Amino acid sequence: MASVKLSDMMKKRQLLSFELFPPKTDRGMANLSETIQQLCRYKPEYISVTYGAGGGNVGANREVCRMVRNAGTVPVTHFTVIRNTKQGIREQLETYLKEGVDHILALRGDFPRGETSTGGDFNYATDLVKFIRDEFGEQFEIAVAGSPEGHISCRSLEADIGVLKMKQDNGADYIMTQLCWDMEQFERWLDKIRRAGVPLPVDVGIMPILDQAATINMALSRNGCVMDSELCRMISRHWLFPNPFAAKDAEGKPFDVFYDKKVAEFKEEGIEYTVKQIDAYRALGVNGIHLYALNKWKDVSEIIDRSGLCTLV
Repeated sequence: MASVKLSDMMKKRQLLSFELFPPKTDRGMANLSETIQQLCRYKPEYISVTYGAGGGNVGANREVCRMVRNAGTVPVTHFTVIRNTKQGIREQLETYLKEGVDHILALRGDFPRGETSTGGDFNYATDLVKFIRDEFGEQFEIAVAGSPEGHISCRSLEADIGVLKMKQDNGADYIMTQLCWDMEQFERWLDKIRRAGVPLPVDVGIMPILDQAATINMALSRNGCVMDSELCRMISRHWLFPNPFAAKDAEGKPFDVFYDKKVAEFKEEGIEYTVKQIDAYRALGVNGIHLYALNKWKDVSEIIDRSGLCTLV
């Protein structure tokens, strides 16, 4: 059995956790150590660590998981079926167990650019969940993704909820949601999954609003989630000309003469927007708040401090 049952803890109180990604450079990895130490001041119940397609960054992923464990909290590794065979999955999971990592977020993963299939033995996260349970029993606690607005690859929200129910039936322990800025839609989704027979704890994924281009990219190219009117107006008020994705010339000089002012004001309003989103989710009684730290501990600390989500003792 997993060393700690996060899902049991979520049934008793609302948890705080973070998501980190393995840096691609030695300097980034060195800086991440301080980020983890700073985030751990807030005593998160776990920190999740992203995972590249087919284990492309598995070495860095495992190193970050070790850093999280050494800092005194629970690492939850993301794991995808992309370019992974059954044997490869078995071997990687055995290695994780040997290194004390027994919590996993089971995902299909995004198709590599230019490809239209997983390129591995499994096509869906449902298959991965079942495989882990069949092969490893209760040695892993398994989280699965939930999409309050429906996964972009699914034909309908109802079909997507059916897939979520299958993940549960195959052995999932709790749900980590994808981004959702539409609170009314989130409430509808939560009601629908409960009526569909999915009582699993729900840990809500929240991305801090800090940068225009990153916000638009995450919403439209990754998740297909709706940006509410408040967020759209915020982006419009501080729009970087000619657009946020090409705001500087080849030498790094901004085109917009008000670039610095707009960037600073957008970030300030974005932090306040994120705080209000946390307030709304907490008021709904979700089982956990999972902040995408983006490896930026200072901004995340500001959000936590303003929200009162956690007080330092």
